[in-house]
Amino acid sequence: MTVNYRAAVVIPTKNAMPVIQRVIAAVLRQQTPWPYQVIAIDSGSKDGTREYLRGVDGIQLIEIAPESFGHGRTRNLGASRADADFVAFLTHDAEPVDVHWLANLVAAAEQDDRIAGVFGRHVAYPSASPFIKNDLDRHFDGFLAHPLVVSRDLDPARYEADEGWRQMLHFYSDNNSLLRKSIWESLPYPDVEFAEDQLWARSVIEAGYAKAYAPDAIVYHSHDYSASEQLRRAFDEARNFRKYFGYRLSPRLLPALGSMSHFAVQAWRQTLDEDRYGRIGASDRHRRALQRIALVAGHYLGANHERLPRSLARRLSLDNRLFEA
Repeated sequence: MTVNYRAAVVIPTKNAMPVIQRVIAAVLRQQTPWPYQVIAIDSGSKDGTREYLRGVDGIQLIEIAPESFGHGRTRNLGASRADADFVAFLTHDAEPVDVHWLANLVAAAEQDDRIAGVFGRHVAYPSASPFIKNDLDRHFDGFLAHPLVVSRDLDPARYEADEGWRQMLHFYSDNNSLLRKSIWESLPYPDVEFAEDQLWARSVIEAGYAKAYAPDAIVYHSHDYSASEQLRRAFDEARNFRKYFGYRLSPRLLPALGSMSHFAVQAWRQTLDEDRYGRIGASDRHRRALQRIALVAGHYLGANHERLPRSLARRLSLDNRLFEA
């Protein structure tokens, strides 16, 4: 196949209005020294997303049935249709912050032919709570304490012995990422319902390739979940981190209860840079306390899901298919 593009951008969509309009506009404004391709894959939107995408010049739209969607499967479809050296992925609610996002992702990958994938920085939308803004900044600032290009070869003994080090090496987020298509052709995404991005990153790291962080390839992406949404998302996260990676998040009751108490108190006492994050109101602190309690509770329940009545586990999960697999 003759490669016509240096990069392609693939965006899975489902009922994404109106945010998808901002995302597409930001993608089409990218400034690059080479042409790039834009592919959207819609899985049965009913809110006007499909109709909007059909009318945008410069986008290749692929429409699939809702039941055929899979996080890894659908991204593999997008990569297979990309006529490019590199394939970038966004989710339909991740908006590039500036016109250099795509060029910065590609530049990070171009440092070394062994780099299989690149992930970029997330910052919170301006409307997000001060706590969410701080959480994202702290998370992505943490990667700056390590080399921007990492591989298993950095410390093979530590990779075998240190679970936290392995987690850092395989962290990867398809909200804002880019892969080298030639490596993807031999190591495609796994067809799973959870963490397809981190599972893929682990596979390329263990195959001897490298992964890069591009702190200047930035997207807006954040969520202020309700307590019930946070509980259910944490439940699925803990269940599937245990299933796919062997990690047990908050598996014991007494430490989990202690963490809930700690986080609840912290929400009311924590101070942040007001000039950077804005003033923290009482409603922000109350919401934060509930979110953090729900996070730990969800992790505990998910780590011990096999002890729960199956009907309860299915109600707790945001995606019942996880429990039918």
